Amino acid sequence: MATDHIRYDVLARDALRGVLRKVLTDAASQGLPGEHHFFITFVSKAEGVKLSSRLLAQYPEEMTIILQHQFWDLTVLEDRFEVGLSFGGIPERLIVPFRAIKSFLDPSVKFGLQFDTSDVADVSAETLPAAPAPSAVAVAPATDPAEGTEEPAAPNQGGAEVVRLDRFRKK
Repeated sequence: MATDHIRYDVLARDALRGVLRKVLTDAASQGLPGEHHFFITFVSKAEGVKLSSRLLAQYPEEMTIILQHQFWDLTVLEDRFEVGLSFGGIPERLIVPFRAIKSFLDPSVKFGLQFDTSDVADVSAETLPAAPAPSAVAVAPATDPAEGTEEPAAPNQGGAEVVRLDRFRKK
């Protein structure tokens, strides 16, 4: 089998992250149109993630935030987004690098993306600054296409189509 010197997997992943960046940029400047809302799951201890020690203790592995009605100061940069959310009545600021995102879902139109975060470096809790951040809803991981499922969908997400980059990787 030939070696992929072009790295199509990396190009595809970066293009899909560009879709996510564009959607969040539009939401930051124009708000969310219609019934659109986003579930974003990310690795809690990934390098560059900033959230309060309270939230990190509550969500030590991964966290899912929902951007729908009550969020503020959504800022999108080339490599990350920042947003204000309230958790248990406590306002917090969250910073999430795009590399730390595991999945993105817009259940209003049954659209979802999943990203491989196996190359994301975890950092210890001691190195994370105590910055406020958002709450999460546990979302079960999608089924693995390698297990024989052709159209994986995460449970409780209305059968949303999920694009998995693992499907295109060499085994």
